[in-house]
Amino acid sequence: MFDLVIENGLVVDGSGRPGYRADVGITRGRIEKIGRLSGQGRETLDASGKVVSPGFIDPHTHFDAQLLWDGYAKPALAHGITTIVPGNCSLSLAPLKAQHRNKLVGMFNQIEEMPLKAFAEGVEWNWIHFDEYLERIGEGLALNVAPLVGHSLLRLWVMDDAAMQRVATDEEITAMQELLRRCLQAGAVGLSTSFVDMDETLQPVPSRYADMREFDALASVLGEFARIFQIVPEFYDADVTIARVDQLAEISLKHGIATTFSPLFVNNDNVKSIERVMRRVDEQFARGARVWPQVQTRPIDISFSFAVPSLLFIRLPSWYHVMRFGSHEEILAAFKEEERRQAFVAEAAPLSGLWPQLVLRQVDSAANQTLVGKTLGEIARLRNTTPVEAMIDLSIEENLGAHFLAADMGHNDDDAVSALLNHPRVHVGASDGGAHILSFSTYGDTGYLLGHFVRETQQVGLEAAVKKITSDTASIWGIPERGQIEAGFVADITVFDPQKIGRGQEYSVADVPGDGCRYVRDAIGIEAVLVGGALTWIAGSGYTPATAGMVLPGAITG
Repeated sequence: MFDLVIENGLVVDGSGRPGYRADVGITRGRIEKIGRLSGQGRETLDASGKVVSPGFIDPHTHFDAQLLWDGYAKPALAHGITTIVPGNCSLSLAPLKAQHRNKLVGMFNQIEEMPLKAFAEGVEWNWIHFDEYLERIGEGLALNVAPLVGHSLLRLWVMDDAAMQRVATDEEITAMQELLRRCLQAGAVGLSTSFVDMDETLQPVPSRYADMREFDALASVLGEFARIFQIVPEFYDADVTIARVDQLAEISLKHGIATTFSPLFVNNDNVKSIERVMRRVDEQFARGARVWPQVQTRPIDISFSFAVPSLLFIRLPSWYHVMRFGSHEEILAAFKEEERRQAFVAEAAPLSGLWPQLVLRQVDSAANQTLVGKTLGEIARLRNTTPVEAMIDLSIEENLGAHFLAADMGHNDDDAVSALLNHPRVHVGASDGGAHILSFSTYGDTGYLLGHFVRETQQVGLEAAVKKITSDTASIWGIPERGQIEAGFVADITVFDPQKIGRGQEYSVADVPGDGCRYVRDAIGIEAVLVGGALTWIAGSGYTPATAGMVLPGAITG
């Protein structure tokens, strides 16, 4: 007898082969047999009319902190995600000396827009080393975690303040190599770095001070363990991105490792540039290099208020500076003072095409409730003002509590995006799950892929889409025994309705430590999620007490 049999489903096994009708028998957390197994399970799960697929893998998340208070990484698990990769973009939570905690929190706040209060009230800093952090998050883990170690953390540990000032000496590089080696031995899946991000003082993050000598030395350690190297390139400049692809290719060839870069966005004005980047990727793969681009599936939507510094304003230095460094009172005063207000309006003029399209999403006052759902263009006409001034006025009237939505700001050309999603060198990533919680919901990329591109537009095949988010990702990232419905593999499985799967509407929930809010989306059409053979999420009843998640690829012993 099997512990559990999933009966009557369409098995899409992650290989890319056509789906087939079969039952899946699970024993002691692993797939034991696939075939006709009716009546052979101690428990059964009826999957009639549903797809039985490997659990989805999300390779670009920032759940590093959330895992300390939420071992389910909600709501990612409910969306069919059974393995996440935190620690991207040069930032992880370990290895970390006590004197660098505030610096790291500041970087997470600036780069990933994670609230300071969440760290203050949700994180008990009871670790220093990477293995200690992994042990800490391993308590009550409901899904698998394949953590990257952040390059900026290695620099801070070895170089202290000099990490943010200069290149490393030979001795410091050797020390970073040994530190990285210990992290990989503890279970890190690879190393992440960034060429673009800024810290809380708007200065380059530590990883940006590294030279190619340092990158090569660290990559040599990755080669010892056959682990992956993730970077954030200068994605806004195709020529520089291509140069980074070339650098990654040389690292990949020299050290025999996989490399990946994210994000790769399609905007209306960069389609030709993206084509150039992908041609170079193909050329480097033809040489034997492995340089995997990550592409998200969803259009870019950004929500914001004046109360927090949104990345939407990064191109408007005066706006961003006052929101980033000003107190609540100082922000209000800045936009009320007439001379500064007019300077803000003038600085915003180059984006004049953007402001009329923004939608007023939320207000607190009864007086402005009738305006919710209207664009700033419509509100400006009603008030006989300009859209940008209407936005300022509403923010003042609502004591900075007015929330706005910039919808479909890019990555919304279905033909261009689907071409990338169908490309054999592209894998689905860049969800940013756990980050940017007050800017947009970072959940539902897989649902959008399977609902929009597979079912609605039919631009991506079902089997190809499942392969992208399961076995392809597992293979690229070196995640063992996952990503396929195959005898002997761990039973990480997602059961979904192909006629319903999608993502729900974005909404706000107040579940962040420190009385914080975040935007989330509910899963649609996910019927059940198994992690390590245990039913961990079930439609209609939600999360179960099962905690069969693991840290992958796991510590090296012996």
